[in-house]
Amino acid sequence: MDRAELTTEQVLKRDIPWETYMSTKLITGTCLQLLRRYDNRTESQRAALLDDDGPAYVRVFVNILRDISKEETVEYVLALIDEFLTANPKRARIFHDKSLGEDTYEPFLRLLWKGNWFIQEKSCKILSLIVSVRPNVQNGMTPNGESSYSKSKSTSIDDVLKGLVEWLCSQLKNPSHPNRSVPTAINCLATLLRELSVRSSFVQADGVKLLIPLISPASTQQSIQLLYETCLCVWLLSYYDAAVDYLATTRVMPRLVEVVKGSTKEKVVRVVVLTFRNMLPKGAFAAQMIDLGLPQIVQNLKVQAWSDEDLLDALNQLEGGLKENIKRLSSFEKYKQEVLLGHLDWSPMHKDPGFWRENITNFEENDFQILHVLMTILDASSDPTALAVACYDISQFIQYHPAGRIVVSNLKAKERVMKLMNHENTEVRKNALLCVQRLFLGTKYASLLQS
Repeated sequence: MDRAELTTEQVLKRDIPWETYMSTKLITGTCLQLLRRYDNRTESQRAALLDDDGPAYVRVFVNILRDISKEETVEYVLALIDEFLTANPKRARIFHDKSLGEDTYEPFLRLLWKGNWFIQEKSCKILSLIVSVRPNVQNGMTPNGESSYSKSKSTSIDDVLKGLVEWLCSQLKNPSHPNRSVPTAINCLATLLRELSVRSSFVQADGVKLLIPLISPASTQQSIQLLYETCLCVWLLSYYDAAVDYLATTRVMPRLVEVVKGSTKEKVVRVVVLTFRNMLPKGAFAAQMIDLGLPQIVQNLKVQAWSDEDLLDALNQLEGGLKENIKRLSSFEKYKQEVLLGHLDWSPMHKDPGFWRENITNFEENDFQILHVLMTILDASSDPTALAVACYDISQFIQYHPAGRIVVSNLKAKERVMKLMNHENTEVRKNALLCVQRLFLGTKYASLLQS
């Protein structure tokens, strides 16, 4: 059988020759006795043994993973551990019992990079759960530090968390398994990102960008769960400023808006709305939310029959915050945020003569910063809409500012815009031509040619 498709149930049907391991001194006589008592028992019998002598069994399992390399045996022990942790995740605390005296992290961390997919997947799942319940973790959240107990281990918690993040990012980039790598990685991240140090490592590993493509409306049960856990990761990252700064450079907001518009699953809507609430006061997110029509979407969501009071409270808070931002953000501030983010589109203000008349002097701020950014968009953007809008806005500046032609000429716009007159996109060519005409002929003649 393909080991990538093994199940825990299949692996647990094996007969492992424990006596042979004792004769070769890979396990002790005491270890053999414990294994005989535990092996091939019912789930309730095993549960009773773990309740009575859990640390002894964990010591046996960890020692086997450390000392025995035979793949079938490693798979079997990982399946035993996975079975009792799946039945009762609180048993992961046994791995932190002070009587163990073992490095309970190292075998699982090493196995992440060795062996087949079954070994990697189970090692990741088990290790993520173990570290998430270590003694210094309170209510699922932990400060960026270690308890004295975790420091006594030969493998530090920092090394473990960094190793986990590295492996999880590698699975998101280059999956070992075509169907299970990404869901496994996201599931573990949704647990681990509760910790500040993991958020830091994840950002440093350039992992945030790997989440963005996974944020899209879902229909099947499996895809909905993956979407929920991905959005949960983004929500956890929204508490970390460095992650928020990176998210501000991505298309995360339009994707989240599409998800919340199309989702009927309450848990998905809740975690996205909570993310919006967190991000509303940060950076340019408020302007983006307003431009994407989130105020109306929130109103639509409020009239639906949600049972979760946290969701209803979050919707009310989000609605209030959006209303305050609509009052605060003038049309020019919204325009400025659009340009600075490089997300130019044909929003109404671009072709509104009143906008240009009322705000033309604002373009002089910070030594014509907005014009400098428009020039950068002409140089660097591959988006035809952004290029067309940038050309149009420069032509509007020439038309409405008293020294428009001089300012734009000094910024060497002519060369940049002329290159776009041969662009493959008709809209880009049209607006580049208008801009060049206004540069050469002035607004009066350019307008006559356009009419």
